[in-house]
Amino acid sequence: MTDDWEDRVAAAWATFDGYPEERAHEFRALIDTLVAELPDDSPLRPFEQACAWDSTGHSDRAVPLYREALARGLDGYRGRRTRIQLSSSLRNIGRAEEGVELLTPELEGPSDELDDAVRACLALCLSSLGRDREGLSLVLGALAPHLPRYQRSMANYARLLVDPEE
Repeated sequence: MTDDWEDRVAAAWATFDGYPEERAHEFRALIDTLVAELPDDSPLRPFEQACAWDSTGHSDRAVPLYREALARGLDGYRGRRTRIQLSSSLRNIGRAEEGVELLTPELEGPSDELDDAVRACLALCLSSLGRDREGLSLVLGALAPHLPRYQRSMANYARLLVDPEE
């Protein structure tokens, strides 16, 4: 993989909104062409293909590809993105509990710019399981640091939603 390849993939994704639903197959073909340049065992191949299937409304096709990317050793930032997107796709196909199991450890992992996305996707999975208070707690906890005021209050309210005894 080269910087040129990364740039071309980013450029392809920048055109995504220009593909109407009836031309989604053309976008997936573009991604397939780009990933064909990678070694057969590259974890980026199934990752990018999963993203393309997922983004064009086929979570069911994305799930096995996300799993393959992780099995091939995709880690770091893209590995975290994969776990977020996989959990969202699992939720979309009725397997929210697996999404919760996948994302819960991410709450304790190293912090980065994806922290709020982890919490948002985990909250959706929890809500799909009828655990709305836990989901709302996560969302409020993620939102609190971004507020111009009431940060401490919102963080406390978020905590009290799941631990009312404190």
